[in-house]
Amino acid sequence: MFLPLDGDGELYLQLLRALRSAVRDGRLLAGTRLPATRALAAELKLSRNTVLAAYELLCAEQLAVARSGSGTFVADALPRHRQQPRAEPVDAQSAYAARLRRLPPLPLPTRRSDLPIDFQYGEPMTHLALFTSWSRALTHAAARAQPGYPAPQGSLHLRAQIVAHLGRRRGVACEADDVVIVNGTQQAFSVLARVLLDEGDRVVVEEPGYALAKHCLMAHGAEVVAVPVGADGLEVARLPSAPPARMIVVTPSHQFPLGVTLSLPMRQALLQHAARNGSWIVEDDYDGEFGFEGRALPALRALDAGDRVIYIGTFSKTILPSLRLGYIVCPRSLRDDIVLAKRTMDVASSGIEQQALARFMASGAFDRHLKRTALELRRRRRALNDGLAAQCGERLVPQDSGTGMHLVAWLPGFDAAAVRRLIAKAEQRGLGLHSLAPHYESTPPMQALLIGYAATSVSQIHKATCLLGESLDAVTRLGRREHETAGAGGRPRLAGVRRVARSN
Repeated sequence: MFLPLDGDGELYLQLLRALRSAVRDGRLLAGTRLPATRALAAELKLSRNTVLAAYELLCAEQLAVARSGSGTFVADALPRHRQQPRAEPVDAQSAYAARLRRLPPLPLPTRRSDLPIDFQYGEPMTHLALFTSWSRALTHAAARAQPGYPAPQGSLHLRAQIVAHLGRRRGVACEADDVVIVNGTQQAFSVLARVLLDEGDRVVVEEPGYALAKHCLMAHGAEVVAVPVGADGLEVARLPSAPPARMIVVTPSHQFPLGVTLSLPMRQALLQHAARNGSWIVEDDYDGEFGFEGRALPALRALDAGDRVIYIGTFSKTILPSLRLGYIVCPRSLRDDIVLAKRTMDVASSGIEQQALARFMASGAFDRHLKRTALELRRRRRALNDGLAAQCGERLVPQDSGTGMHLVAWLPGFDAAAVRRLIAKAEQRGLGLHSLAPHYESTPPMQALLIGYAATSVSQIHKATCLLGESLDAVTRLGRREHETAGAGGRPRLAGVRRVARSN
């Protein structure tokens, strides 16, 4: 233990001051067990009586407590003491840091453990077979781990498995040399921003869209332009051309968050626009594995004859977000620069987890997991749609794309305040709801909920839709009372909730 003595006075008093300072500075946390007196005396080359005396005085000051047979512990409730004044924050040391400080806080979506049911979006479906197979693969890889640094581009075995997987399931033809392993989608965006963007370069994102990607690009100094998403996906006709965007970020297979698919004519128009204007298209295929109904379109990259599409894939939605592994399929002209940027950023991604993932894919366990997950997600989506129809009626209009792990449910007649009341009423009943509005740069055309169902069982979905219906009833009654009160008092009508017929 690092306890420097100041050399002033008796040794037990010097030790007391050192211990007192460690407790008050937070180097010894509340409840921490202090070393045994013999052990500390031997370590500091002091007599045991000196340590005993210091401990007794520390207990007398209520900074520690002696527990018979257990030892001496830092007190759980420490007496308050005068804090040193905080230093004023210094100016950012770089333009990048200054931009980070100007960005609004953006918490990661996290399931609330205090609520029995939470329609949290972005969480994958997990099951016992997944954990069993993954644990087996991880144990095997750890026992055979190479001692050196992994290759910056990633494990060749894993890259080969990704190439085979993309060819089978997403129609993407590439080679292992085209693939770079990264630590998830967010690092992919950061690497691409470093390679492709200078400060002030224009980047197009979808409106509404994935806020974490937008924040990353803004932090790198990009001028971010939000282009609306319509029924056929990104409205290509509204892309800027003077000056054109250096980068266009799209989620064509299952637009986040609306869920629409970029139509084939729009895909062709987007590729033509990129070729004409020298733009790079970044295809974020975050959950393209889970197409349930109809014949899925191939990835945008599969249609790209001009090598302008950079494909990003992730295992966060197909396996676990905590795995933090993803990949970039690079145009040949960018590959070397992307590998250099990845190496400069963090040398390489975890070698053990890469080897485990390669084994997991090669054994067929990954394909079996995807098949099992897709079937179960279909059951859950049907249960959700049935429950919303039965419990919510025309007060809530689902927009179901038939794919992915979430859907949007529109709330006709609601304003932002009514949505906040609905979320609060549901929370009182133990149900977590999430508004769509934060994913828009501007005011959304209609208020809506973003409902994730992958991490919620069918039985939980049945109960959750009942709770949602009860919450809608409560908010509707509240809105009706506000309307009646406003009418009785002759005041302007308050914005509330009204029942609206479903529109086509």
